[in-house]
Amino acid sequence: MAIRIPNKNPLDINKRVAIGVAIPFNGTSTSTGNLLFSGSTEWPAGSTNLSPAYSTGNSIFRSTFTTVEQTKYNLINFILTNKNERVLNPNFGGNLRAFLFSNITNDNLQALELKLSNDIQSNFPNVTLINLTLTPYYDDNSIQLNMNFTVYNGVTQTIQILL
Repeated sequence: MAIRIPNKNPLDINKRVAIGVAIPFNGTSTSTGNLLFSGSTEWPAGSTNLSPAYSTGNSIFRSTFTTVEQTKYNLINFILTNKNERVLNPNFGGNLRAFLFSNITNDNLQALELKLSNDIQSNFPNVTLINLTLTPYYDDNSIQLNMNFTVYNGVTQTIQILL
């Protein structure tokens, strides 16, 4: 009988090496694990053999340590980026600015859902999009984006953004 071994990205093997940064940048380092205390140059008491790459120190960027977590923040960055914002990659982004002053109608919501789904599938081949829904809030003139996805056919992740 065959045993299926789940896919694991090679970058996830070393848990002490940061892969990327989380969004939003909040000015404090809130990464989990053993950290350098703010303003200190000493390791916390009782910690041994910690790599400097593992600590976030006094940085304003919160590090991510798994590809699944980094992919989640990459998707958020993609959705909130407009076309032509990236100098060498003008087609990158969800281009929500094009829908900014459009009426909140079912046709516009379906067009935006379809556009975001296609763009995510073409820009993130390692992501399997399970569900993408846009819920309108007419009184607030806003839309709630809910997205469920998996990375490498793993655990389902969720993103919620109020637009």
